[in-house]
Amino acid sequence: MTRVLVVDDEPQIARALRITLTAHGYDVVTAADGAAALRAAAERHPDVVILDLGLPDLDGTEVIAGLRGWTTVPVIVLSARVDSPDKVRALDAGADDYVTKPFGMDELLARLRAALRRATPAAGEPVVTTAGFTVDLAARKVLRAGTEVHLTPTEWGLLEVLARNPGKLVPQRTLLREVWGEAYAKETHYLRVYLAQLRRKLEDDPAKPRHLITEAGMGYRLEP
Repeated sequence: MTRVLVVDDEPQIARALRITLTAHGYDVVTAADGAAALRAAAERHPDVVILDLGLPDLDGTEVIAGLRGWTTVPVIVLSARVDSPDKVRALDAGADDYVTKPFGMDELLARLRAALRRATPAAGEPVVTTAGFTVDLAARKVLRAGTEVHLTPTEWGLLEVLARNPGKLVPQRTLLREVWGEAYAKETHYLRVYLAQLRRKLEDDPAKPRHLITEAGMGYRLEP
């Protein structure tokens, strides 16, 4: 059965969606805020997410960013925000579709079916565990010996890309493009600086890293 995660803090909308989707054969999980949505996604592995942007704790775009750190699950935004910049921000964050409130249930069901047809296979687990630290891609945090490690946004961006590809070589250009942008695709010294910072925070012996590995002249690898 296809599982749908509905994220909306308006009880009447969440209830209407749950009833309608269940009647159409979907397994429905609901969440009323962003933190609950990220937990539900990590624990229940939905096949598609229907997401309101105006949540009480996180903006919907932050929820999308949290999901996109580890999964390609289709995300359909369901929002009362009709301005073009809001739509652009949601789509740029990784949403697959955008439906404005009020909406027709038949149209939403059609968009849901279309999103599922386009869906790619789900990514791996949202938690990557090494002998020295744990990367929680869904919660966007790193734990070392049970204590959260503070990372800068750039440090997290690098670690996130590596953690999405555990054990695999990630080319230098790929890291630079994803973290800094296309204009920085040749600035390899950025990688040396920030990987050194990550090693100081996460490796037992930064001079002899066990997990954040350099493949000379090619790229980097997170070795669990």
